[in-house]
Amino acid sequence: MPQKKLAGVQKRDERQTQAKPIVERFFAWVDERFEAQGLLPSNPLTKALAYARERRGGLEVYLSDPEVPIDTNHLERALRAIPMGRRNWLFCWTELGARHVGILQSLIVTCRLHDINPYDYLVDVLQRVGQHPANRVPELTPRMWKKLFAATPLRSPLASLGKIAADAV
Repeated sequence: MPQKKLAGVQKRDERQTQAKPIVERFFAWVDERFEAQGLLPSNPLTKALAYARERRGGLEVYLSDPEVPIDTNHLERALRAIPMGRRNWLFCWTELGARHVGILQSLIVTCRLHDINPYDYLVDVLQRVGQHPANRVPELTPRMWKKLFAATPLRSPLASLGKIAADAV
């Protein structure tokens, strides 16, 4: 499908006319090969075909939802910092410490994907988490936080000290 700057219904219609027939032919080929006699279950091709069949529904979402990109390249680029930091994480002292660094890095990347300042998010959530109801913890994920709390984030008590220090200079 050629690169066109389409949006909404136009993008969905373009995908339905251009990409859907190709996707359907691909999965027909997958089904045909999978059903063919002679491939052992341990064969790598059999495993790949089974993998594609199991994920067909998820792989076809982009055909009907214009907001879903055809690939996850933007996510892979955003998460690239995590494998790049592995060498630095050797100095986390413990496996648990390294795990927490990974979680924090994932939160920071997720904030950036949602156009949220990671510092503002973390300052707000760390103050909010103690009194926030446990059954509403998903509200503190970056995506939901942006909708519910980003307009009026809690500030660090130290923020006013920074302003005072900046004014003194």
